[in-house]
Amino acid sequence: MVAAAHPAAVEAGVAVLQMGGSAMDAAVAVQMMLGLVEPEASGLGGGAFLLHWAKKEGRLRSYDGRETAPAAVSPRLFLDGHGEPLPFIEAAVGGRAVGVPGMLRMLEMAHRRHGRFRWAELLQYAIFTAEEGWEMTPRLHALLEREIQLRNDPAARRLFYGPDGRPKPVGTRLTNYAYADTVRAISLQGADALYRGPIAADIVRAVRGHAKPGALTEADLASYRAVEREPLCGPYRAFRICSMAPPSSGGVALLQILGMLERTDFSSRAPGSEGALHLYAEASRLTYADRARYIGDPDFVSVPTGALVDGKYLEKRAALIGERAIGLAPSGDPEAVGTTHFTIVDAEGDVVSMTSTIEATFGSRIMVRGFVLNNELTDFDFQPNSRNEVEPRKRPRSSMAPAIVFDRDGEVRMAVGSPGGPFIIGYVAKALIGTLDWGLPLPEAVRLPNFANRNGATEIETGSRYEAHAPALRARGHEVVLREMTSGLHGVERIPGGWRGAADPRRGGVADGR
Repeated sequence: MVAAAHPAAVEAGVAVLQMGGSAMDAAVAVQMMLGLVEPEASGLGGGAFLLHWAKKEGRLRSYDGRETAPAAVSPRLFLDGHGEPLPFIEAAVGGRAVGVPGMLRMLEMAHRRHGRFRWAELLQYAIFTAEEGWEMTPRLHALLEREIQLRNDPAARRLFYGPDGRPKPVGTRLTNYAYADTVRAISLQGADALYRGPIAADIVRAVRGHAKPGALTEADLASYRAVEREPLCGPYRAFRICSMAPPSSGGVALLQILGMLERTDFSSRAPGSEGALHLYAEASRLTYADRARYIGDPDFVSVPTGALVDGKYLEKRAALIGERAIGLAPSGDPEAVGTTHFTIVDAEGDVVSMTSTIEATFGSRIMVRGFVLNNELTDFDFQPNSRNEVEPRKRPRSSMAPAIVFDRDGEVRMAVGSPGGPFIIGYVAKALIGTLDWGLPLPEAVRLPNFANRNGATEIETGSRYEAHAPALRARGHEVVLREMTSGLHGVERIPGGWRGAADPRRGGVADGR
């Protein structure tokens, strides 16, 4: 089974599985295709986190391909001449925000350990499609219509826009020969083709030569290393939930939200009710307060990961939740006691849950050699003197939360994840609550309205049935904001006799298997 955000990527992954490839083999084919057909969300110019479950070994591993800051940056990277934080769009567009891409190094590392097919074979699907062409989708067209900055990049303008400066019509056959050439080089030389030599030189030239130049050097690219980290796991009711540890805040936040809800009467509240949303919003509010204070790159700062998800600490935090909104929640004191996503399961029961990103839609709006560069450095705090301040070679805090759920017998019950920036945590938590608490099949849980609280307003997906809860939530003291919340949840769940896939209708993804 493969669940991903574009049919071409799912088709490539399923083809690999049908030929006897592993989940990791399929992941390589899927990600390289997504970098082509979903260029707004992920690709060679970005980073990723990956969970891999090896059924025969009974072992879960996590891989960190998060971008790193160039060696020459300073904590004042996103401050203006008066020491004030830059507006986000000014910081995000251009070379200043580009971090060292990490996805490809991580993908290569994980494939060497868990792949069965030759690396070069798995890249042929993306090469073929780049040269033969694929159709402009309604989603990509709509994003290009809204996007102002990308059309200023000459390579992107040639690929996506017509002579009139408007995006090419839906259904137009797009070809990206530059991407095909880049992936062909990677198929022959491995990840080194991106991190050393002519492609690396072109990346650096584009970043440093931009009107808003960045500090990236060829030495930064050559020195990048992906990291295997211990996955972060914790209990929730009768299940064991595993996700990414820092520098992603995703795993900590998921376990905190769910752990607090377990210590309230959440299970007695009707599914999708105003009372259930209230309790979720309060648990999320408390979680984001801790996230802002404590989570950073563990190679640079001390992160009290274990203490943040400790049962006694969560009990104290849950005790703060009442029938009225807290308002701005304070962080706790744990010392006293976290784009696109795809999910794959192969015939042997091995599972890959991978979230991949270039940060904002179309990243830095710089296109090089057929792919878009990230603007991931904007995930650092703009103001210095925090655990997530900008520092040389540091990895910015992330919200990515690829998750795998195990049942009481140690079998994979479900794997799921989502893009969505700071909303990723809420999207994934919603899917877990929908299945594990409310008993919904995963496809139905994915379709549930989105809702979140990032230690501020309680945010509800506009146009959803949860809008009806806004007056009652306001009566409890919530500030309620209705907004577009475009999740991209993709996952698989075990059912009698096999697997069921789930793809978020908000992104046009699909799930398929054989």
